Amino acid sequence: MKMLKAKLMEIKLREHLDKIEDIKGNKVNIEWGSQIRSYVFMPYTLVKDNRTQFETGDVSAVMDGEIDGFINAFLKQQSAKPENNH
Repeated sequence: MKMLKAKLMEIKLREHLDKIEDIKGNKVNIEWGSQIRSYVFMPYTLVKDNRTQFETGDVSAVMDGEIDGFINAFLKQQSAKPENNH
């Protein structure tokens, strides 16, 4: 009975760890060149998402929190990937 309980606990723990890893997602190194977006304020204005290639010239709006275009581009890119690559 103790072996059965231990095995069930091990299975439950493994499921829990898998769930945590799924929630965390992918991690990348924080270093030069790994940024998600590039911001240009002068001599022209541009914000570009380096993952999806979505860009806008309205830097002020993005800085004020208007990032729906970036979110939509990312979601479209993710939905286009095969199911097992999420």
